[in-house]
Amino acid sequence: MMRAILVKRNDPRSEDEKNELQMNELRELAGAAGYEIIFEMMQTRHPDRKYHLGRGKVEELAQVVVDLRPDKIIFHNPLSTMQIYNISETCRCETIDKFQLILEIFATRATTHRSKLQVELARLEYELPRARAVISILKKDERPGFMGLGGYEDSYAQDIKNRMTRIRNELETIQKDNESLRTHRHSKGFSLAALAGYTNAGKSTLFNALVDENVESKDMLFTTLLPTTRSLKVEGRDILITDTVGFIEDLPHWMVDAFRSTLDEIFLADVVLLVVDSSEPFETVRKKLLVCHETMWDQLQDVAIVTVFNKIDLITDDELQEKFTGLAYLAPNSVAVSAKTGFGFEQLKSEIRNILPEWKRIELIIPLSEEGMSLVAWIYDEGLVHDINYTDVISIDFEARDKVINKAISLVNGLS
Repeated sequence: MMRAILVKRNDPRSEDEKNELQMNELRELAGAAGYEIIFEMMQTRHPDRKYHLGRGKVEELAQVVVDLRPDKIIFHNPLSTMQIYNISETCRCETIDKFQLILEIFATRATTHRSKLQVELARLEYELPRARAVISILKKDERPGFMGLGGYEDSYAQDIKNRMTRIRNELETIQKDNESLRTHRHSKGFSLAALAGYTNAGKSTLFNALVDENVESKDMLFTTLLPTTRSLKVEGRDILITDTVGFIEDLPHWMVDAFRSTLDEIFLADVVLLVVDSSEPFETVRKKLLVCHETMWDQLQDVAIVTVFNKIDLITDDELQEKFTGLAYLAPNSVAVSAKTGFGFEQLKSEIRNILPEWKRIELIIPLSEEGMSLVAWIYDEGLVHDINYTDVISIDFEARDKVINKAISLVNGLS
């Protein structure tokens, strides 16, 4: 196992609780990437722009590296290319920031062609603005003359841009296929639901319990990278529910852009199940809900949200009520569940059913014939049948989407 030192510069204006939450998140990320944490360092002061920390703190860090010999130094704070270079040179140890760490995790979890493309695009998005800085650093030792680094600088950046364009085009093709599939599912009477929320909130555990599936679920950040979709029957309605990648604080725009086709599983759903870990302290839950809303806000538009307070088996009724009351403005349509015990599932399904786009209800009279029986079978597949009677005709009372009802009426008229 690789060994790492974790470093964080605290914002003097931030509360101690927020600083500790961020540091704990970095610990969990490092653990998810397979690092053994051998030392932690924090500093609260205005930074030296060359190092992000104070010069004296960097020298102290360099001595810790000499004593403990870690494989990497991992910063919670985003670092510029120059800061990474200066810290690495001073400490003689590879240095990365939180977002490079996230990319490491994503790279190890990417198993499909689509997810590998997304990870590669995110890496290139991160690398592009740093490409010229890297060359500028190298050019300090450049000798004048033919084939200097100036031409290489332009070529290097252009190669990255060309690769990004090719990946985006391929992902766009995949996305068009996904949208066609989504439209087909809607036309077949399926409603679409997506599990969203802060990473490690228990989305995959809840997904497994709801659909009796065995998607990988661990007490670890970013266990789910590839969306998984399964069917679920909710009070007679067929729903396709998708487990998606988790959010994290300060998720950069380049990562959101790279995983656009994955996040669209959330943005294009009929209902979003926003899962939170209710066992965490009130302020932690509040901050994570804010992160989720900030990530989704511009894209969700009119999509309905059900807030699922998960892991209630770990807290008291009073603690749950405090969170329900205090977080009501961030938690629409709140439902309390335990993915571990199954408590609250019926209430959750009922809430989903109430929020789903309404179907129309109609009674049709269908000729009692072979074609009429075929139409009845099709209605059973596409809608929810409440009552059916067979006499010299077939009387069927059902509800379905507008398109299904209109087609059924048209088919009945064709049989008359």
